[in-house]
Amino acid sequence: MSDPHASEPEAADHRLEKTVGNRVRHHRLVAGLTASDLAARAGLSPAMISRIESATTSASLTTIHRVARALDVPVASLFRGADAPRAAVVVKAGAGTDSVRAGSRQGHRYASLGNLLSTSGPSLEPVIVTLNADAAEFPLYEHAGIEFLYMLEGAILFRHGDDEHVLEAGDSILLDAETPHGPTAVTAGPARFLSVNPAGA
Repeated sequence: MSDPHASEPEAADHRLEKTVGNRVRHHRLVAGLTASDLAARAGLSPAMISRIESATTSASLTTIHRVARALDVPVASLFRGADAPRAAVVVKAGAGTDSVRAGSRQGHRYASLGNLLSTSGPSLEPVIVTLNADAAEFPLYEHAGIEFLYMLEGAILFRHGDDEHVLEAGDSILLDAETPHGPTAVTAGPARFLSVNPAGA
């Protein structure tokens, strides 16, 4: 007779593997490393890093310790959230938390709408960016992953690599964030847009 609870430990183990895999991938992307880079640092094969990140292997503690050391993070950080309940972040209108970014020195305003580390997929951070009409300096950004931008009001010139786009209210752009990108001018201000990035970018 089969044990109706036999699958519970297996499901819990797989949940742990998915947590470790997603944490490793998150820290690797934040560090700007490829899977091959991390493998070289940890003295492991790229295939092993891929199996860890895809949760298709149960890595030994020794292996996880080597990966954590290569990422320069505590071992415990790779297990964080494994037993935590699923979370949600609600931000009421106008209640985003001001955060300091590269553009803050030029008077650009960034209001974070939450930072939630997922244990089952990419971790994202939505930010409302406000640019004054008289903004004159615009830093460009480069980071791992992809970025999504949706214009809420105003209009900007937005550069991605060698291309420049006019973005007005209602327009959006989805881009490879490893290419230099960012607003280069406010053509109708103030300009506000929602930017969704990998957490920590």
